[in-house]
Amino acid sequence: MFDSLTKKFQQLFSGFPKGKLTEENISDAIREVRLALLDADVNYTVASQFIKRVKEKAIGDQIIKSISPGQQFIKIIHDELIVLMGSQESTLQSKSYPSTILLCGLQGSGKTTQSAKLANYLKKKEAKKKVLIAACDLQRPAAIEQLKKLCQQIAVPCFYLEGEKDPTIVAKEAHIKAAKEGFDFLILDTAGRLHIDEPLMKELVQIKTIVNPDEILFVASALFGQDAVKTAQEFDQYLGITGTILTMLDGNARAGAAISIVEVTKKPLKFEGIGEGIEDFQLFNPKSMADRILGMGDVINLVRKAEEQITEEDKKDWEKKLRKASFTYEDYLKQMGSVRKMGPLKNLLKMFPGAQNFDSFDIPEKEFQKMEAMILSMTPDEREEKVELVPSRRRRIAKGSGTTIDDVNRLAKGFKELKKLCKNMPNIKQKLPENKLWH
Repeated sequence: MFDSLTKKFQQLFSGFPKGKLTEENISDAIREVRLALLDADVNYTVASQFIKRVKEKAIGDQIIKSISPGQQFIKIIHDELIVLMGSQESTLQSKSYPSTILLCGLQGSGKTTQSAKLANYLKKKEAKKKVLIAACDLQRPAAIEQLKKLCQQIAVPCFYLEGEKDPTIVAKEAHIKAAKEGFDFLILDTAGRLHIDEPLMKELVQIKTIVNPDEILFVASALFGQDAVKTAQEFDQYLGITGTILTMLDGNARAGAAISIVEVTKKPLKFEGIGEGIEDFQLFNPKSMADRILGMGDVINLVRKAEEQITEEDKKDWEKKLRKASFTYEDYLKQMGSVRKMGPLKNLLKMFPGAQNFDSFDIPEKEFQKMEAMILSMTPDEREEKVELVPSRRRRIAKGSGTTIDDVNRLAKGFKELKKLCKNMPNIKQKLPENKLWH
C-alpha cells in the first residue's frame, strides 16, 4: 500500500542537491514531502504539523560532514515518521484474569478475522496460555459460523449461545466461562454497522460495563482511508479505545490511515493485518513502518520471521558451514524448508532494503517443490556430496523426481555457484549485519 508514497520519497531523495542544506533547498524538499503526504491521504492537520517539525529540525540541524545532505534529510524524515506513529511498540495490557480484549469497529473492517488472528498470535507468543473467543456479533448473518470455522482452523474454542439475541448475555456468559475454566485471554468479537449509530454504541457500552475489558481495540481498515481515522475518533469518544488494529495493509489503499491514526486518536496502533492468511498478523512497530514507507525494507519483521523458524543452534551450525562453504544438499534442503515456512519468497524479498529494485524477481512455489523433489531423489551419499553427480546419477535423479536433466543440471550449477560465492567472501561474519539476516 506504500508503493506510491515510497516512490515519491525516493524520487525526492535521489534528486536532492549536493552540498549543504539551505533554507531554499529545504523549502523545496518540504513542499514535495507535503504533496506526497496529502496525496497519500494523510490527515491535513497531521501533515502540516509533521512538515513544521521536519522543517525546524532540518534548518536547525548541524550537518554531519561524513554524509550527504540528502541522507541527513532522509534521517530527519525517518525519525519524525517514527515519532508520528508512536515511537515504540505498544504491548497488550493484562490487568485482570482472564485478560479480556474487546474488538470493535464498523461492518466490513474485518473484526471477526482479526479476532482469530489475534487469538492465534496470543496462542503462539504466550506459551501455554489458553484463549477463548466469544461470538458477540449477532447482527451479521453467518458471523457465528465464520468465527467457528476460523476457530477450528487455529484450534481455539469458540463460545456462542445458540438462539440468543442479546450480545450482552453472550459476553457475560463467556466471561464467566473463561474465569471458571482458567482461560488466560477472552476475545470478544462484536457487531458492527455500516455507520455509527446509537443502538450500536449503546450495545458496546453495555458489553464494556459487564466485562470491564483490559483492552478495547478498534479495528480499522486501511481501505477506508481517512474515514477509518474519523471513525476511530468517534468510537474513542463513546468507549475510550485503548488502541487500534489496522487491517488491509496488503491492499492498494493509500497510506494515510497508517500514518495519521495514532496522531489523531492519541491511542497506540497495536497490531497490523498484512495479508489474508491467519498468520499475516503482527505487532505494529513504528520504526518498521517508517522503514517500509521510505523503501528501506522491513528488517525488524524479517528477523522475527527468521527467529520463529530457525533455532539458535541451527543458526550457529549454518553460519559455520557458510563460512567454510562446507554445506551439503541436505543442509540446502533444510534451509529451503525454513525459508518456505517464513512465507512466499516474493514477500520476503520485499522486506530487504532496496527490495523495490527486484519487483520482477520471484521464484514460483513450484520451483521450490522441484528443487526439493530433486534433492529428495538423491541417495544419502549424493546429498552429503560423498559422490560426484555424474550424468547417470543425474538421469536417475531427474526420473525419480519427475523433472528433467536440465532441471538437475541447473540445481547442481546453482549449488556450486553458491559455494563458490561463500568461498570468495573473506571475513563473512564481519561483513554481514549483526542480526544475521542471511540465515
